[in-house]
Amino acid sequence: MDLTAINPILLLASLMVAATPILLAAIGELVVERSGVLNLGVEGMMIAGAVCGFIVAVNSGSPWLGFIGAAFGGAILSLVFGILTQFLLSNQVATGLALTLFGLGLSALLGQGYIGIKAPAFPDWHIPLLGDIPVIGPIVFQHDPMVYVGLLIVAATWAFLTYSRGGLILRAVGENHEAAHALGYHVIRVRLLAIMFGGACAGLGGAYLSLVRVPQWTEGMTAGAGWIALAIVVFASWRPWRLLIGAYLFGGVTVLQLNLQAAGVAIPVEYLSMTPYLATIVVLVIMRAGRAPGSLGQSFHASR
Repeated sequence: MDLTAINPILLLASLMVAATPILLAAIGELVVERSGVLNLGVEGMMIAGAVCGFIVAVNSGSPWLGFIGAAFGGAILSLVFGILTQFLLSNQVATGLALTLFGLGLSALLGQGYIGIKAPAFPDWHIPLLGDIPVIGPIVFQHDPMVYVGLLIVAATWAFLTYSRGGLILRAVGENHEAAHALGYHVIRVRLLAIMFGGACAGLGGAYLSLVRVPQWTEGMTAGAGWIALAIVVFASWRPWRLLIGAYLFGGVTVLQLNLQAAGVAIPVEYLSMTPYLATIVVLVIMRAGRAPGSLGQSFHASR
């Protein structure tokens, strides 16, 4: 065992990369739940985004087009969930679980011809001047563009929910959809837009795995990331900035266990691989989540 082989600067830099797919999926689900909808299909939307993004990127040669295709694929899959739950009034929990199973099966089918193919390169950005700052530069300012896109989405979501009229309407729908409807707001429209935004973000998170983290298509490559994103939303008490902390916490534990494996720590690999998920459970037990949106998981009947 040689712990000196672990580079703390590289460890912290890798933390931001490892947290990005979870962060993207979780911020989308946060918006969905703030609208009063519980979508447990994040894992299915992530894996669908991963395969859609990979297929588009490989065939177009552009990772950027791949991410656009992933967002579109995730949004379309989430729209299916939205139609079933908002118009046909199916149970949100059961429909979300079915969406995950459907996404896993569909991605395996679509990705059969792409196994073993390498994705187009997605180079890191070296931000001038900032990237040359000792210690801070390599940790914060030398990443691929999607790391910064994820942070931008978190900041924009926080600003939207806190300061905009649209954010106020969305929060009102999530807290009491009956009162929002009585005030003249279109509850189903608001929820459908939130659901599609959540699907697009989950698709981006999945594409980050297949285009940046790996980068290749592997069946089941999300490996529970969607479920972690759901847990982090609860950990964050439905607040964007706390969600950022939760995603980085999970990313940090993930990177740490990989570095401990590389350093030859005398602990079975299986135990080390469990640590990110165990840490998430422990944090959820210790942290007392804030109050959930009042209408979370409740169907809205437009005829009322």
